[in-house]
Amino acid sequence: MGKIIAVANQKGGVGKTTTCVNLCSALTETRKRVLLCDMDPQSNSTTGMGVDKTKNVTNIYNVLIDGADAAEAIKKTPYGDLLPSNKILSGAGIELVNMKKREFVLKNVLAKVRDNYDYILVDCPPSLEMLTVNSLCAANTVLIPVQCEYFALEGLSDLMTTIRMIKKSLNPALEIEGVLLTMYDSRTNFSSQVAAEIKKFFARKVYTVSIPRSVRIAEAPSHGQPVLKYDRSSRGSLAYAELAKEFIKRN
Repeated sequence: MGKIIAVANQKGGVGKTTTCVNLCSALTETRKRVLLCDMDPQSNSTTGMGVDKTKNVTNIYNVLIDGADAAEAIKKTPYGDLLPSNKILSGAGIELVNMKKREFVLKNVLAKVRDNYDYILVDCPPSLEMLTVNSLCAANTVLIPVQCEYFALEGLSDLMTTIRMIKKSLNPALEIEGVLLTMYDSRTNFSSQVAAEIKKFFARKVYTVSIPRSVRIAEAPSHGQPVLKYDRSSRGSLAYAELAKEFIKRN
């Protein structure tokens, strides 16, 4: 049975989608069977995996709301499998409110395909809404990317409050998979200070590898590719390859 990992942070711009796409790609290269489920209406994971989000194809909205077959909606890519999304997913949060067991719709969807995978990564929206609640209720663990900046610490506090609420009332087994430092700049004292604060709070949950600021990481999505495909020798590629190794070792 595949492990479901929600990649979440209630603050935007912390490298959440970038981590989903590149960790999926790096794990796939190690011959792990990986599915990336794009639960963000911005659909950036879909684009980053090389799938055109403007095409009228069956996507996660159709699966959640219309009862479409999840297995048929999955798209095969060179970087792993993908349950794509597009902008119509933005209305799903409202439509889910009136459904029975509304918090567990995604969990029931993924239950039908999880045996086909070692890992399922879920890219969550950067806000607390029904799509995020569904993602956290479906997940075994939460992987938290944290940008090495001051305001990221505030967002982290909000996310931990949300996780405690979900554990208390909806998903008691939910645990922290790990905390990933992103956009780390070793040349600045502030990045080091933020990293030290996060490590003080999360201790061994913080991954040893951190993801550096990288032009190559930023450029790769515009080519519909993970950075490991776009520029294998870049610092960003090497960091995500190391993250995949550490991720597998912890599991």
